Amino acid sequence: MRLRPLLLLTAMLAAPASAFAQPFQGIYIGGAAGANFLGQESIHSSSALDLPSGRAQFSNGFAGLGSVGYGFGNGVRVEIEGSWRNNALHALLRPGDPTAAGGRQVMTAVMANALFDIDISSRWVFPYLGGGIGYAWTDWQRISASAPGSVFSADDTAGAFAYQAMAGLSFPVPHVPGLSFTAEYRFFAVPGGLTMRSSFLNGGHLAEGDTDFWFNHNQSLLLGVRYAFGVTPPVLPAAAAPQAAPTVQEKRDFLVFFDWDKATLTERARGVIGEAAHVAAGGGVTRINVNGYTDTSGTPEYNHGLSIRRAEAVAAQLITDGVPKAEIAIMGYGETHLLVPTGPGVREPQNRRVEIILH
Repeated sequence: MRLRPLLLLTAMLAAPASAFAQPFQGIYIGGAAGANFLGQESIHSSSALDLPSGRAQFSNGFAGLGSVGYGFGNGVRVEIEGSWRNNALHALLRPGDPTAAGGRQVMTAVMANALFDIDISSRWVFPYLGGGIGYAWTDWQRISASAPGSVFSADDTAGAFAYQAMAGLSFPVPHVPGLSFTAEYRFFAVPGGLTMRSSFLNGGHLAEGDTDFWFNHNQSLLLGVRYAFGVTPPVLPAAAAPQAAPTVQEKRDFLVFFDWDKATLTERARGVIGEAAHVAAGGGVTRINVNGYTDTSGTPEYNHGLSIRRAEAVAAQLITDGVPKAEIAIMGYGETHLLVPTGPGVREPQNRRVEIILH
């Protein structure tokens, strides 16, 4: 059977970029960096410090992260991530008494994330949503706040459970299969309170004790890059020797493509079927094979039935366009005879097809 290079090229240009981006199957790595906005924290010290409760305000800071994960080919991804956030203390506010402040809060975390890439049938962008849980270490580095006659200081680390939610967009690079740029928003938080060892110098008297703080909430805006291993571009047939352009009557094979998990005909598909019916009506055709196929997403049993439904839809349109039913033979081959070789569970647009062969 001859496959028309022009039809293959047209299908590749019209199809989503899933062959080049996600949903992908296999291992990937990623990294991102950007701005971190640390919310105002509520502070309360133990009675030993005799320090009034207050609020800590932080300047805008920096966030960075790296991850390694696995995509399952259906949009679902899981990953392990390490992250780092750094914000300088801007002010420590006590009732009626703003103070000069210095030092910084540095957070490192290890998180387990689950994400879902959303296929919106775009070649250029894939939205995604996700969430994660893990453990974070909050480090107060040379935290200090001073007012006339008093100085508060802390330099300690506390660890606790953490969680996060994320929403982003990935932009595949068409000529580098597996490579995508990302733009993302994250909310990262440590629920409950943390305790830091601290000291308070007041009127020449130095006291040491614990300081508890709450509302360790971070919001981050990140730009990043992700690379999925093993993503290959569509395979085109080897180039044939130049030939004269065939007339309509010489064309004997036709390809009809379908959306994922669909057996309904698009307007483009009806046009291809109408062209096949016109050629068949020109004479010399005694038999028409209508062969249905699927990609490898889904079970083999389901794909076999879907390929038959696609072939039946094409045959019904041929009959509507004037082809005698007795001349049509219908077959469903499921996920066998792939036009573009892939692994299991891959949504490949060029494999979702029906071939019309005129004899």
